[in-house]
Amino acid sequence: MNEVKVVADILPRSYRIVPTSVIHGPRGTATRNYLAEEHGGRRWFVKAYPPGIDFQGEQEALRLGEFARSSGVPVPAVRRSRDGELIVTAEGTAVSVSEYVDGAHTAEDGLHGRRWAAVGESVGQLHRALARHPAGPPRPVPASEVCDVERARRRLERLLAQYERGAAGGEFAAWARQATVERFAALPRVAAMLGGLPPMLTAQIVHGDLASPNVLLRGEEVAGLIDFRPPHHRSAAWELGRIVLDPRTVLAGPDWPVGLGEAVTAYREANPGLPVEDLLAVPRAAVGYMACSVYPMSEPVDNPDAVTPELERYGRARHTAMDLIAERLDEAEEVLRDRLT
Repeated sequence: MNEVKVVADILPRSYRIVPTSVIHGPRGTATRNYLAEEHGGRRWFVKAYPPGIDFQGEQEALRLGEFARSSGVPVPAVRRSRDGELIVTAEGTAVSVSEYVDGAHTAEDGLHGRRWAAVGESVGQLHRALARHPAGPPRPVPASEVCDVERARRRLERLLAQYERGAAGGEFAAWARQATVERFAALPRVAAMLGGLPPMLTAQIVHGDLASPNVLLRGEEVAGLIDFRPPHHRSAAWELGRIVLDPRTVLAGPDWPVGLGEAVTAYREANPGLPVEDLLAVPRAAVGYMACSVYPMSEPVDNPDAVTPELERYGRARHTAMDLIAERLDEAEEVLRDRLT
């Protein structure tokens, strides 16, 4: 049966939503998304999961978003089914339903102006809320867990061996192979740079996938944080750096160190509990994590179906932005020291 028809049938039966239309929504990384509209114009966001999903993990992710929302973080409300379920399965299709955020767009065109402080403030609110999550309070972890050079070496060696065996072809695969060669050669410099991190960083429950497609903006304000991952302890500094130093933002203009300072200042005001040492580490942790990552160079080998024109553009942008952040790392850290100390 056509999945749009399945979704249209599930909504009234399981959610008391009678749609006048169901259309395809924004493309998801692993899910197929739909927009359903009721009489009167109210709209709902419907996420259809692929076969074999980790139901427990996806439900935990939805509950994490509910927890953040209950603490005042702008997270769209999940619509539970008639039976109180977060995910409903029918006709072989598993779906979840949440509020649709009207008039919003993703942060994929980058941060600028008031957006820097707005995003920093929202991430601060999020981390302050999630520090109280039942999965456990924040705790110190070795910085090497955030940026693991030896693990990166093993992954890069494996990826290079696969490319040498001709595991993938095409223009992007050729670029990815060369980028992997460059990333591997740079590891000694990366290790030296990471020596500037504090020995320990603060790990806590975080969003888990706080990338620009998962930050919804309305004008220059944050309208919603979406697509949480199951609760795990990870570096708060890493997650903050991931969104405020998104490659598209860094490549948009030369004033990103100033914007970074505005974002981190707003974060600190919203979440004064994170140590200053962690906040000063944001740009170094961000660039170190990118340098130790094989994504998306690994996609032509590990997940060729995921290689889209959008992914190709993002991969090249990420590689270039990583070098730009590294080149201006001292400047970025000086901006943060002036703001925070």
